[in-house]
Amino acid sequence: MRTTRWLMSAAAVVVLAGGALPASAQDANTNSRLNKVESEVRALQRKVFPGADGKYFEPQINAAPTPTPAPGQPVSTPVSDLLTRMDAVEAQMAQLTSQVEQNTNRITQLEAKLATGVVTPAPLGATPPASQSDLPASQSNLDAMSGGASVRPSIPAAVPGPKPVATAPRPVAAPSSRVEAVKAIVKPQSADAADDEYSYGYRLWEAKFYPEAQQQLKLYLEKYPKHPRGSWGRNLLGRAYLDDGNPSEAAKWFLQNFQTDKRGERAPDSLLYLAVSMKQLKDTKRACIALAEFSDTYAAEAAGRLSALYNTTRSGLACS
Repeated sequence: MRTTRWLMSAAAVVVLAGGALPASAQDANTNSRLNKVESEVRALQRKVFPGADGKYFEPQINAAPTPTPAPGQPVSTPVSDLLTRMDAVEAQMAQLTSQVEQNTNRITQLEAKLATGVVTPAPLGATPPASQSDLPASQSNLDAMSGGASVRPSIPAAVPGPKPVATAPRPVAAPSSRVEAVKAIVKPQSADAADDEYSYGYRLWEAKFYPEAQQQLKLYLEKYPKHPRGSWGRNLLGRAYLDDGNPSEAAKWFLQNFQTDKRGERAPDSLLYLAVSMKQLKDTKRACIALAEFSDTYAAEAAGRLSALYNTTRSGLACS
């Protein structure tokens, strides 16, 4: 009888122990997962709340202290401890979320301020322009004509520079009668292809097809910039604009031709026609300066080949 009772008691203990094992395993698994969550939150805290020395980080997740039960009260259970720790994790996550939102808002505002306050610094090493007293007399006259431009072949601000020769303007559609008339101008065919291009431009200008002559002469200057007739080509291009009623564009090419090669065969013509262009533009000051430079630099031309045009241009101008 006693043996039977002892066996029954032992069986009951085994059953009770077997029933308790799954609950213990479940608690251990939950506790392990909670520990993992807490470690990940601590890692996130180190990014949001870095310490000043880079070694210590605040705040860290701390489970709420378990209150000491008063005498006569039951001790907290493992489930209540887990719930307390979960409450602490949730509170820290809410704080981290709030801090991230605040930081994002500050960064956005700072980027907006920087975008509206960008200032481009002035270039360093800029060389101040030389004064007029440092230039020779002829250079001072040229600068006065060109609004202070240097001798190099660039066009002054007062007379805007010519467009690059490489980009010839697109020809305007012409009536069929004009097209046929232009086709009737025969282009020379000789051993000197460059001279043929210039001569064809001259024939177009001579026939008063000024827009076509302008296009042809620009093509010639683009293809053969070093050709001996370059001085003739630039001067004739200025003439094509002047005769077409465009003294402003003509002045650019006359000035460029004079600046490029003062000893060029048509440099005297260009300087004198520059004065003519300025006179048509009613710029008496620059017209008189160009005439004075012409008479000083090309005295023989002023008294000889170009004397008639020189005297006609001076007429009506009150040059001192």
